[in-house]
Parts: sequence; structure tokens; C-alpha cells
Amino acid sequence: MLKRRTPWMSLTMLVVILLLVLAGCQGRSETGNAGNDGQGTSPSEVGQDHPPSQENDNETEPPSGSADNESEDGSLPPNEIEDEIAELMNDMTVEEKIGQLVLVGLEGTAIDETSRKLVKDHHVGGFILFKDNIESVEQSVKLLNDLKEANAANPVPLWLSIDEEGGRVTRFPEEYVKLPSSGKVGSKGDLALTKRVGGLIAQKVAGLGLNMVFAPVLDIHSNPNNPVIGDRSFGTTAETVTKHGIASMKGIQEKGVVPVVKHFPGHGDTSVDSHLGLPVVEHDLKRLHEMELVPFQQAIHEGADVVMVAHLLMKSIDPDTPSSYSKPVINDLLREEMGFKGVVITDDMTMGAISGSTDVGEASVKSVVAGSNMVLIGHEYALEEAVIQALTKAVRSGVIPEEMLNDRVRATLELKHKYELSDDPVKAPDIKPLNQHTKAVLDQMK
Repeated sequence: MLKRRTPWMSLTMLVVILLLVLAGCQGRSETGNAGNDGQGTSPSEVGQDHPPSQENDNETEPPSGSADNESEDGSLPPNEIEDEIAELMNDMTVEEKIGQLVLVGLEGTAIDETSRKLVKDHHVGGFILFKDNIESVEQSVKLLNDLKEANAANPVPLWLSIDEEGGRVTRFPEEYVKLPSSGKVGSKGDLALTKRVGGLIAQKVAGLGLNMVFAPVLDIHSNPNNPVIGDRSFGTTAETVTKHGIASMKGIQEKGVVPVVKHFPGHGDTSVDSHLGLPVVEHDLKRLHEMELVPFQQAIHEGADVVMVAHLLMKSIDPDTPSSYSKPVINDLLREEMGFKGVVITDDMTMGAISGSTDVGEASVKSVVAGSNMVLIGHEYALEEAVIQALTKAVRSGVIPEEMLNDRVRATLELKHKYELSDDPVKAPDIKPLNQHTKAVLDQMK
């Protein structure tokens, strides 16, 4: 759950208790009053703005002694959640809000002074772990717990994320049995199997203390000369990728981990690796809507939480600006035309497609202005500092107005609340059952 300098639930409960006491006193004072019209407030009605609807089967009477504005699990209704997030944002400093705009990498297998500074001074929204950050289960859990501990004084829990697709894109330590690639999974044509694999990815991620995974890939492997996608894609047609991509996304979500669908608007039909240079997509909008955009559009309809925008030059949409900081791509296409209301994050801004020819700080500012909620800065502390400074300058100068900053941050806070993120430490998982389930999947695919 999001943190507050004054705990949300304690304040709510205090108000409810006071109202209950006052109602009880009023009820006792009116006992035996011949003029009582029978319409006095009962204790169970205290704090209700409206009486429970008898037509809504989803509403149940709260258990005896519970506050009427809370559910059985202690969660708040949507309007109260919005109020609490708004109040939290009012309490946050500008620096804390700017920190939520960035998700950064770190060096080595243990927390160091620079990463502590990113947490304590810059209030970064989260971290991404790569292969060189992970050497064992015990070490990974300790690293993540240390990051959480460093973040304890901040009002918002950390995103703790990783690339984990199965196949050749895996960051997990050798103790885990590896899951198959998305291409192999998709080739079986079994959506239940695909969803099961997605769930296993999420269980492995959550077991270490991570809460976000950059998967599934929704790119269509339509170009055999593509040097970066290949069997990371579920298949060669929009139908296959859509069905299996959404099954994987659902499997991840149902295990309580945030999936990030990628690489919008579609990296499948390219011949350049964006880690090294800027791929160019020549297709017109008609073709894009019939092919590349289909899996993303359906994923949005099915409740995608986060979309990663790739470093691509989409000639028919914006011939001058890479999609990762293009307003026509992010705002006009993804948000306005395709109706995505969730969180947008860029692909790693330190990749060659951007850092090789563009100032990363300037590109990051443009990305936020274009509609991104977070920019991913996966490598080099100097670049991470430069991006944070550039964003800070943009906010102070009005290039990123206060209203825009609040809008970008609010979506991130809402998603962190939805998934009940916490900085509570975790214990090292028992990986034996997960490995057994993975072996069962591998046997099923033979």
C-alpha cells in the first residue's frame, strides 16, 4: 500500500469511531421520547453518504462492528481511494513527484551509496534489475530488501522490475529452471498453457520481491531479418500474438505482478536493433491498424496496466521524432485514438537508438511532455542524474507544468495502489515447487 506521513486507515477509523460514539449518545438521549418519529440514525448508518442499493448484487452488508466505508479486507471504495491519492499528492514535495517519473538501474549485486542517493535524495520511482545485478536467490532478495529499507522514509513504495520473458531473455539466477521462449509457447496453440507460463513468470518475479515484469512481448515476428525480436514474439500473425499475449498478460496479473506490454507501436517488422541504432518503420496507418497495433489495441481492451513505448521512427505518424518521445505516437495515437488510460513507460533511454545521437535528458523531458508517465534509465549513474536534473529544470521552468506533473504522477500512484505495493521485506522463496511446475510445463511442450 502507498504510505502516508499520517496513516490513511488510522485517520478514517478515528473519524468513524467518533461518529459512532456521537450517534450512540444521541440514541440514548432520545430513548423513551414520545415524539420520536422513528427516523433517527442507527449506528450501522453512521458515515454512509447513501443507503446500500438493494439492486446491486455485489454490495453486501458490512460485518458487525466494521466501518461502513470500508470493505471486509480493509480496502477503500474508489472515490475514497481517489481522495486519499489526491491528499497524498498534496503532501508530496515537487522533488518526490519528479522522482516518480524515473525508473533507474543500479550497478553491482549490492546496494551502494549512489543507489542510496537515488532513493533518499531523488526519491526515484523504482529500479530495474539486469543480469549483472543477480547472482543468486539469497543475494537478489537481500538487494531488493535493502532497496526497500532505503526507501522507508519516502511516501511511495518502489517499483522493482525486471525483464523476464522466458527463453533467451531471462535474468534469473541459475537455481531456477528456465522457462521456454514465447515463440515456443505460442507455437503450441494452447492458451491455457500460455497463461500458465505467464503465471510462473510472475511467481518467480514475486518470490524475489519484485513487483513489475517487462513482459509480454506483443511484437509480431513478421520480418525474418529482425535481429532483436525473433522467438521473443508469440508468432508471425496478429491473431496468434494477440491471443497468446493477452493470455500471458492475464497470467501475470492474476499472480499480483504488473505486466508491461511491449514494444509499442510494434518492433516486429524492423531490421535494426534499437539497442544499437534507430529502426525505421515505413508502414502507413492502415497497415499498422491491421497488423502491428492489433495486439496492443486488444490488450488495452483487456485491461493492460502499462505500455512500454519503443525507440522507433514511425514514418507515417511522426517522421522526425522517435516514438519514445513523440506526442503524435504517445498522446495522439496511444492515448487518444486507442484509448489507453494507464501508465506509459519508455524503453531504456540509454539504448543506442537514443543515447547515440540525442541528449538523454532532453529526450526524457520531451517524453513526459508527450504523455509518458515514466522514463526508464537503465544504465550509467551519470545519465540517471542528468535525466533527473533535466526533469527538475523542466518542472521549475514550466516546460512541464504543475498540472502535467500531477497528471503523470497520479496514474503511477493509482497503479501502485491497485497492486498494493509495499516496501515490506520478503524472505527467500522455496524455489523447488516453482522448478517442478516449470519442468511440468516443459514436459507438456514436448
